[in-house]
Amino acid sequence: MKADLQEDWCGKKVAVIGLGVSNLALIQVLQQAGATLSGRDRKTRAELGERARELEALGIELILGPEYLDNLESFDIVMVSPGVPKHLPELQGVKHKGKLSSEIALVFKYSPAPIYGVSGSSGKTTTTSLIGEMLKNSGISVHVGGNIGNPLIAKLEEIDPQDSLLLELSSFQLDGLGQSPQGALLTNLTENHLDLHLTMENYIQAKQNIYCHQKPQDFLVLNYDDPITRAMAEDARGRVYYFSLQEPVRPGAYLAGDDLIYQDEVGKVVFAQRKELVLPGEHNVANFLAAAVFSHLIGASWEAIRQVGEKFTGVPHRLELVRELDGVRYYNDSIATTPHRTQAALHSFSAPIILIAGGSDKNLSFAELGLAIHTRVKRLILLGVTAPRIRDAVLTNGDFPIDVVQDLGEAVTLGRELASSGDVVLLSPACASYDQYPNFVARGNHFRDLVQNLAD
Repeated sequence: MKADLQEDWCGKKVAVIGLGVSNLALIQVLQQAGATLSGRDRKTRAELGERARELEALGIELILGPEYLDNLESFDIVMVSPGVPKHLPELQGVKHKGKLSSEIALVFKYSPAPIYGVSGSSGKTTTTSLIGEMLKNSGISVHVGGNIGNPLIAKLEEIDPQDSLLLELSSFQLDGLGQSPQGALLTNLTENHLDLHLTMENYIQAKQNIYCHQKPQDFLVLNYDDPITRAMAEDARGRVYYFSLQEPVRPGAYLAGDDLIYQDEVGKVVFAQRKELVLPGEHNVANFLAAAVFSHLIGASWEAIRQVGEKFTGVPHRLELVRELDGVRYYNDSIATTPHRTQAALHSFSAPIILIAGGSDKNLSFAELGLAIHTRVKRLILLGVTAPRIRDAVLTNGDFPIDVVQDLGEAVTLGRELASSGDVVLLSPACASYDQYPNFVARGNHFRDLVQNLAD
């Protein structure tokens, strides 16, 4: 146990709101530091199941169900899970008293190593994973976590000052965060999570925390092709770098023909070829450019960066090739929980696409996706709560072949019946999964199992 953590938390009364994986690790760390803990969750004991029994075995008081936010003012600190809406009145009251914090805030406070952070509406997991591989391939010791992998709060003892801490940071983790990483990257910004952030302005403001507390010696990498992120350079406190698919940038990295080029005040270097990249899709060229700039600024060599581009095949649930059967390729893009991500997926293939889409509603517009489906999709299979909204957005642009099914099993079966050799069957829902699955991972795993079980 780190001495400063134990000194800060011994004897403190702490309420932990949201009993997911990251807060379970947080509870264990704070309990070891001597804090008195109260675990809170909107779910009932039955819904939490084994998690509730595990926490009670640790001696943690549990307040579950409708009263989970009661009496928060009696605690020294309230630790809130990223997915809990911070606009709730009970949490706003705690925030105004300076008592609201989070697991990721403690990682920032107690990490002995420099912290680097990646965020954006899409591409952040792939980009973070690419950076991690580029650093490792350069011999740099790096710990990857945040919104991906295991909670790093439980690994602080394993982190040395000479290491690097690489965090994927969601808008929920950034919301209200009073610190910024030493190096920050924003892949892009489009409408997302408006069901919890309520407005696009709130969503953007949360994302800006990744750089607004930086120091002059820190750095920020921005997507030059996205007008929202490009404009953020005006408010940056550190050095600004760019990446672009559309035009030369300096300092930063860009695509010119088949060349991936980095240039700054020192000069210009062609560090890779587009044709060498294994990852499919134009958006993944942008992700690679972003990762290349970022990892280079941390210390990765251009040769190590190029080698990763030749070998990195992607992250599960992100245009993941599951199987080829009878000449038809089946792709799992369950991570596509927004229309923008599904549009990017549609532009990753030249083959005819049978698209499986739909899920729970995040209050996002499907207008642009409806038009993209007309131009890129052969047949559309819809399921879930948002099926009527997506259907209407597509038909606004004219007649189109659409099938509505009850579940993913029915969708995969129908996809096989409709597909011909050379086609792509693509799960890219454009929606969250919560109407039928606990998360996009469970949805993607189910799709993968369904496809693998199709008879030859």
